[in-house]
Amino acid sequence: MSNKKVVRVYDRPAGGWGALKSVAQQIIEQGIPKKGALTLLSANQPDGFDCPGCAWPDADHTSTFEFCENGAKAVAAESTARRAGPELISSLTVQELSARSDHWLEAQGRLTHPMRYDRTTDRYEAIDWDQAFELIAKHLNALPSPDDGIFYTSGRTSNEAAFLYQLFVREFGTNNFPDCSNMCHEPSGFAMREAIGVGKGTVLLSDFQLADAILIFGQNPGTNHPRMLGELRAASKRGAAIVSFNPLRERGLEKFQNPQNALDMLADQSTNISSDYFQLKIGGDLASVKGMIKCVLEADAQAHAEGKPRIIDVEFIAQHTANFEQFATDVMAEQWDVIVRESGLERAQIQRAADIYMQAGKVIACWGMGITQHKHSVATIQMIVNLLLLRGNIGRPGAGPCPVRGHSNVQGDRTMGIVEKPKPAFLDRLGQVFDFTPPREHGHDTVGAIEAMLNESGKVFFGMGGNFATATPDTELTHRALRNCALTVHVTTKLNRSHLICGQEALILPCLGRTEIDMQETGPQAVTVEDSMSMVHLSSGINPPAAPDLLSEPMIVARLAQATLKDRSKTPWAWLVADYSRIRDKIAAVFDDFADFNTRVSVPGGFHLRNTAAERVWVTGSGKANFNAHAVPVDLPIHQARKNQQSPVFNLATMRSHDQYNTTIYGMNDRYRGVFGERRVLFINKEDIQELGMQAGDWVDLESLCDDKTRRQAKRFMLVEYNIPRACLAAYFPETNGLVPLSSFADHARTPTSKSIPVIITAHDGNSLRAAVANE
Repeated sequence: MSNKKVVRVYDRPAGGWGALKSVAQQIIEQGIPKKGALTLLSANQPDGFDCPGCAWPDADHTSTFEFCENGAKAVAAESTARRAGPELISSLTVQELSARSDHWLEAQGRLTHPMRYDRTTDRYEAIDWDQAFELIAKHLNALPSPDDGIFYTSGRTSNEAAFLYQLFVREFGTNNFPDCSNMCHEPSGFAMREAIGVGKGTVLLSDFQLADAILIFGQNPGTNHPRMLGELRAASKRGAAIVSFNPLRERGLEKFQNPQNALDMLADQSTNISSDYFQLKIGGDLASVKGMIKCVLEADAQAHAEGKPRIIDVEFIAQHTANFEQFATDVMAEQWDVIVRESGLERAQIQRAADIYMQAGKVIACWGMGITQHKHSVATIQMIVNLLLLRGNIGRPGAGPCPVRGHSNVQGDRTMGIVEKPKPAFLDRLGQVFDFTPPREHGHDTVGAIEAMLNESGKVFFGMGGNFATATPDTELTHRALRNCALTVHVTTKLNRSHLICGQEALILPCLGRTEIDMQETGPQAVTVEDSMSMVHLSSGINPPAAPDLLSEPMIVARLAQATLKDRSKTPWAWLVADYSRIRDKIAAVFDDFADFNTRVSVPGGFHLRNTAAERVWVTGSGKANFNAHAVPVDLPIHQARKNQQSPVFNLATMRSHDQYNTTIYGMNDRYRGVFGERRVLFINKEDIQELGMQAGDWVDLESLCDDKTRRQAKRFMLVEYNIPRACLAAYFPETNGLVPLSSFADHARTPTSKSIPVIITAHDGNSLRAAVANE
């Protein structure tokens, strides 16, 4: 494929032939055309594996095709014929590897052997598994306190691996569990637990077939959850209103052509997705939703005064909620000029959105990281829940909150106990089942872990999957923190940037992928995962392991526990990993919701975990669902930055390209946004480009604004004219993660504010040379 940098308008629907072409190309590039196609046919099937991509649930576990473009890319990348063995890794110094792009690192293929970093040669060298576990155990047992160990978890980890991992770490003596949830949907869990008593969404996939309206906030399903477009397409076709609130125009929210529907493809038909599309400004969701609520309350007051049927669900509010009167008073006191200014929408647009909500009998509200990565994210999510509560849209078919999580088992990891602030009841039960005394002191989340590694050297960082150094904020500071460690360890399938940010000693431990056969003492094993809608199901790989020396994640945890804890642990680690059904029996002994786990999960499609809020059982302090009042924020970091700057201050949101999943870069294109061959781009409104005295294609530098007196810059980004509100910007992560201060995170939930970064723009050196871009 040409590396020519091209920017052009994309006017085709999402999906379609472009998606099929992209899938075919990815399979061919990975050198596995026949094997890749066969592997895809086993994705999300009853006797196959769960897609290692997103956490969107499967519509039909017996259909022929249950994968999407990005899922196919993930499967092809994991099933690649390429190998990054010791010969390749050892041939380059870490300094030389660090000069390569993230895309190049990913493209080298599957790791095949444990590797140990040699600081004297600046190279990774092969090491056997026993030596690797002995080295980790030596470092862990030499720590002054178990709390000097940092144990990170990625959302790709299975339930079985996550359960054993948290058990080992707690037997070791700490609750230090920084997790990828800390960087994405932590605010969703916090906000909903306070409001409705459960930190998960209440809807099932079947509810999308019943909803009269679907509200989508801060989410781009066309790139991040493509299978969701199938549900939205069906809802649109039957006449449901789909209302999107998003600063950028995203093609997946406008039109979709289902590549798995023969009629759509042959007739070149597409379906309009959003019936209404409101381009609010970055961070304007809370104001927009509060404005909708104000419209609902005003309409209800008028209906009540005229003796007409009420707009709000008076009976539901009286029976099932608390704090409504105080909440309503707060909403009615909010001034419309503040709502309009802070939302970026006109009052008529807010009224239109409210009218759609009031006319719909059953409403689902979905949101993604465009909502969660703000300072006021918890308040915003609670305002969305408030909107649903007004008309009883929680706890009945076709309605409810739906936080759409990213990685395939990020929700399951939390369910299994990967949490830095565990509940006492869980610790009590865990201690009873495994006969030990779990630690009670709260541990570090992701921000806290980085701070701890910065403040004290000699810590041990252990990463169960993921790409910690690249996924986290404040890149320079995070890298310094990791280099401050005595030992860094990463369990992984492929090489990534984190493996090159080494402590005094470092290890890379290669593991099996989800597409591969996991053979243990009693035969091939299956693992389980939990999707975004609390469905738990089995996953069984079909491909031979990429290399004979690979271990499964459960086996890595078990062998690490044996090496570290030795006679201190009463847990039969080797016996548990010989047959994963034994792990599931222990999970059932700890968690009541997993009673009879092995029997229930053996049914095609698995089983649904109980959700009390979906039953209108409110496990809150009040015993009811709580309305939560929040003022429209007018003193956020962006407001503060604009008070102290004469130069224009923009609000930057980081996001993925279409050829990317989390920090994994599959290619250099962003098809739906019309960008090809370049990742260092800055999406900006045409009028803002003109006001800056620049042109599309110019190169610029970005500098974020924070009161901590630290200068954070990201240099050489190409201006791309895009349909985005004035004073708002968007760019890809991880290229812009270094602009996010470690000290800037969501209130209460401490999620980095990667979707609202105050920045200024300056011309890049040599800017008189226009970008070598073909504007077509």
